[in-house]
Amino acid sequence: MTEDKLNITIRIAGQNPVALKINRADEERVRNAEYQVNRLWSRWLQRFPDKSSTEVLAMVAYQFAELYFNANKLSEETNAVLEKFETELDRMLHGFGVASPSEGVENLAATAEGDSAPPASPWVAS
Repeated sequence: MTEDKLNITIRIAGQNPVALKINRADEERVRNAEYQVNRLWSRWLQRFPDKSSTEVLAMVAYQFAELYFNANKLSEETNAVLEKFETELDRMLHGFGVASPSEGVENLAATAEGDSAPPASPWVAS
């Protein structure tokens, strides 16, 4: 199936317009990025009147690159914490006799085929 494409033009920091072909679903994100870059560029042009437009644009590019790499680092750290949490949760659930999510799927498949009874839940009073 062909994705719904859209031809748009953006203009960054007063430079020549740039034609882009994007997924229609990405238009809001692309337009927001254009807006945020131009907003910071305009503010910094006024804040640093001794700098050329190109120098200010370079400063803006650096600022967004730094934000991007910091966000990636934070995402990687978050994923590592979540993986440790999931491992610890699996370990704790195994201590209660509860299957991990992957084993739970296998047990459900086996139960559906009539091979075994479903595992007992530690949360149900006997």
